[in-house]
Amino acid sequence: MSDRIALPRPRPRLDHRSAVATIILTALVLFFTVPLLYLVSVSLMGRDETGQGILVPTVPQWSNWSDVVVGTDLLRGILNSLVAAIGGSLLTLAAALPAAWSIVRYRTGGKTLGATLMSPWLLPPIVAVVPLFTLLRVLGLNNTLGGLTLVYALVNIPVAIWLLEGFIRRLPIEIEEAANIDGAGSARLLVSIVGPLLAPALIAVGIIVAVLNYNEFLLATFLTQSPDAQTLPVVLSLFYGDRTPHYGRIAAASVIGVLPVFAVAVFLQRWLVGGLTVGAVR
Repeated sequence: MSDRIALPRPRPRLDHRSAVATIILTALVLFFTVPLLYLVSVSLMGRDETGQGILVPTVPQWSNWSDVVVGTDLLRGILNSLVAAIGGSLLTLAAALPAAWSIVRYRTGGKTLGATLMSPWLLPPIVAVVPLFTLLRVLGLNNTLGGLTLVYALVNIPVAIWLLEGFIRRLPIEIEEAANIDGAGSARLLVSIVGPLLAPALIAVGIIVAVLNYNEFLLATFLTQSPDAQTLPVVLSLFYGDRTPHYGRIAAASVIGVLPVFAVAVFLQRWLVGGLTVGAVR
């Protein structure tokens, strides 16, 4: 039996598309991370260093972080933003799910109801400030965190319906028809069949709505005046009220304020990606 000579395996060629994708991905990562890294750098600068155009502080001023945590309403603003964002998101989903389901399955409102609901959401928010302020005043919820949560819930219902409609259309209608044959009513069908099937989509839409609520500034500025109800964007805006604002402390407060959003993105990434891609492959 003759000995076989092992020939060296040819090296795999680098795919041109893979190289382009790597370059694009690297550029995107740098585009989004460099400003955040510079924000962290500014948070460690003194009052005089921020105007000198330096990238890294000579002596890190760690006191900026402790000053904004201890001597301001930053933590209360973050807590208020989380309560308003999460509470408003849950109320939005509770109203948007049956609305989107009825529009898709029962043709409620015809073909134009979804677009009609979406049109006010596309308008500048400033046009709704006076009506919302008057409504909350009548209800006795003006300048309260509960009133702001209710406003967030109502404002984002159109976008939640618009997002959920696409997910519901991808659900096999045969499952609902089989449940109807077994005697399930509309409420039982929505709670026991449609809701569990749309759980990844509901989580994804809920995260999107919660982030919109967390970052909202205009409505929170006009509808909350006391520190007990002010959210994070309003608290951050108050840092600019000084004649010579301390940009290092403002940057430190901004970094602390975005940490909850990063935590949500990291811990709920699997559900967010799964919800946005549900129904894409059948």
